[in-house]
Amino acid sequence: MHGTVAPASPQALRCPFLLLAALLYLGPWPASASSHGPANALRCGWFDNPTPANASLTDRDTDWTVGVQGGHQAQGDWPRFANRDWLRTGHGSHGYGCACMKVSTDDKEQIVQIFSARSRPLSACRQDPALKAKEPVTPLAAARPAGS
Repeated sequence: MHGTVAPASPQALRCPFLLLAALLYLGPWPASASSHGPANALRCGWFDNPTPANASLTDRDTDWTVGVQGGHQAQGDWPRFANRDWLRTGHGSHGYGCACMKVSTDDKEQIVQIFSARSRPLSACRQDPALKAKEPVTPLAAARPAGS
């Protein structure tokens, strides 16, 4: 019986219809639960550590919570900054800098896991049009008299 095809059984025909029905019921599968792009991404922006255990990363999309004292803390290591790339904003080592971090995020704008993190020169964030106006406030600079 070369050249002829046996008719498909009812069970074989049912499988593609069930798959199609399931896809139509579920609709298009989202790439991420977040409206800010993929849940696993390289995010670059202002890393701000104003007080102990509080940190955020502000990128072109939003302000991502890295850690909250007594609350959420992302897993993984924060970026390390050279003195020239870190602006102190108060007592101790607290301040901010520019960084890129490979992270996973959730739909609450929290960084859940830091896979890698690296500091960047301050100029990288200052020259990025999407980040210029988002630079954290520097209380120490605001308290200095003009010209000093």
